[in-house]
Amino acid sequence: MSAALKQTTEPARAMMTSTEEIRRCFPALARTHNGYPVAYFDGPGGTQVPRIVVEAMNDYLYHHNANTHWAYPTSEETDAIIDSARSVLAGFLNANPTEIVFGANMTTLTFHLARALGRRYERDDEILVTELDHHANVAPGAASNALGTINDARRAAEMAHSLDAKIFVDAVHYAPHELVDVRDWNCDFLACSAYKFYGPHIGILYGRHDLLGSLDFPKLIPAPDSAPENAETGTQNHEGIVGAAAAVDFLASLAPGPKRRERLHAALRQLHERGDALITQLWNGLQEMRHVHLYGPPPGTTRTPTIAFTVNGVPSVEVAKKLAERGVFLSHGDFYAMTVVERLGQARHGLVRAGCACYTTSEEVDRLLAGVREL
Repeated sequence: MSAALKQTTEPARAMMTSTEEIRRCFPALARTHNGYPVAYFDGPGGTQVPRIVVEAMNDYLYHHNANTHWAYPTSEETDAIIDSARSVLAGFLNANPTEIVFGANMTTLTFHLARALGRRYERDDEILVTELDHHANVAPGAASNALGTINDARRAAEMAHSLDAKIFVDAVHYAPHELVDVRDWNCDFLACSAYKFYGPHIGILYGRHDLLGSLDFPKLIPAPDSAPENAETGTQNHEGIVGAAAAVDFLASLAPGPKRRERLHAALRQLHERGDALITQLWNGLQEMRHVHLYGPPPGTTRTPTIAFTVNGVPSVEVAKKLAERGVFLSHGDFYAMTVVERLGQARHGLVRAGCACYTTSEEVDRLLAGVREL
């Protein structure tokens, strides 16, 4: 654990790491733009990365870099490191290590899974999708990366299984904010992205072990036949896998507890409370501005700390540019959530999106509000 995360007193050990201590873990927060310290509200599109995650990736590349399954030390170390990362990500999702698949990104993994599932489909088979989340394959949502809406994944799984159907959950926007439990949800497949929870650009796919093993994934003849490696193509991004596990460990380090998943639960719960206070501050401030229109569920409902809004007469890209001049970085457009943006009548200019992360402060929210107020 880094010095910034060490707790020095008995009462402190019973509490979650403060926002100030968390911020010291992120070198990106030292950046300035036009004389302003940068405030990153672009977390729904990708969070900043703490030093310990990058150092873990560096350590792998410097000291253990090799391909897998060969009889020499660095290869054997790589095998062990990947196995350990599967265990860490399995704990993050409440799965088994043999149910964790790594890939280039969530979209690539989703397409790969879709091709394997599609080999079994017949002409009259049906696929039901939501209109809410982003277009990874079509639109399977657990939480909306555009609006912050959280869906009832457990109920959706019950509905699917009542019809003897399988369910795939897109947890890309959910996983950074709430602790995923694939066993409780009883979902068949679930995908998420490490770069949304303080890790590198790599995707993770959960699949029930029996289902992964039974699917005819497109693969080369020499490639493994057993799950989960049958779902992985070619040489993997080993340093990315290391970074994904380190990101989970970083989140777990933010709260006390004897076991990693208990620490994750405590950390995400308290981060949710902080995020809810920040998003309430942001929502209330934007709501007071007559030239601003808000989208999505209001504070106090089940949601993530992500807000979408528009400014009358100003395209979303221009709003983002103006705020960037003040060192406030946020996203604009459709965020691959094309369907819901179209349904809201904003297909032409898109939405402005602001998301709060573990390092977001109340002062940064005030700066965002001041920038919007001046538009």
